[in-house]
Amino acid sequence: MNKTVANADEAIKDISDNAVLMLGGFGLCGIPENSIAALVKKGVKGLTCISNNAGVDDFGIGLMLKTRQVKKMISSYVGENAEFERQLLSGELEVELIPQGTLATRCLAAGYGMPAIFTPAGVGTEVAEGKETRKFMVEGVEKEFLMEMAFDADFALVKAWKGDTHGNLVFHETARNFNPMMAMAGKVTIAEVEELVPAGELDPDHIHTPGIYVHRIFKGERYEKRIEQRTVRTKQ
Repeated sequence: MNKTVANADEAIKDISDNAVLMLGGFGLCGIPENSIAALVKKGVKGLTCISNNAGVDDFGIGLMLKTRQVKKMISSYVGENAEFERQLLSGELEVELIPQGTLATRCLAAGYGMPAIFTPAGVGTEVAEGKETRKFMVEGVEKEFLMEMAFDADFALVKAWKGDTHGNLVFHETARNFNPMMAMAGKVTIAEVEELVPAGELDPDHIHTPGIYVHRIFKGERYEKRIEQRTVRTKQ
């Protein structure tokens, strides 16, 4: 039952070229910083990354974009990364933009073992091109829904505040974001935590992700609490 590994390098050692990865986080909040740094160090290529965003130029997934390790981004918001924009416009990077709720629900579907979901988001837009739609009666009104497939990821990389040696995770406030649903969805889930405690030390009522979903866990180092954008008032 002990799922601890020594460090990030050990945790991601079997992630190879062309893997499909889910990466938790929202903006720069709750991202698996140590796992990303280990992937940059390892130099794996051709990655497909499923994440709410693409980091910034010098942090998060932006580090892997800078080293040309990402082949495809599946994301909801990507507006803070100049290198991402450059690669997209030059045709170097394949990009699939998804409504944020659809991104979250496709993660949940994968975790629940559902092959697909139906959503009204994206009907009649570019998002729906080439996809199946069906009509359902909702509150007495026939509405059109778009079928979206559950994600199929090889690995999920998540970051939690606390975890125990059995892989149970506790997230801190908004850093919870996409992490729990991605932890459920990966074929192999790797969790990095700020604090690692013995099994039994966490209050069961406070656990957000049960250890059954987590395959490897390690204590991360040197977490940087960045602010994505800071706006200050000019001096009067």
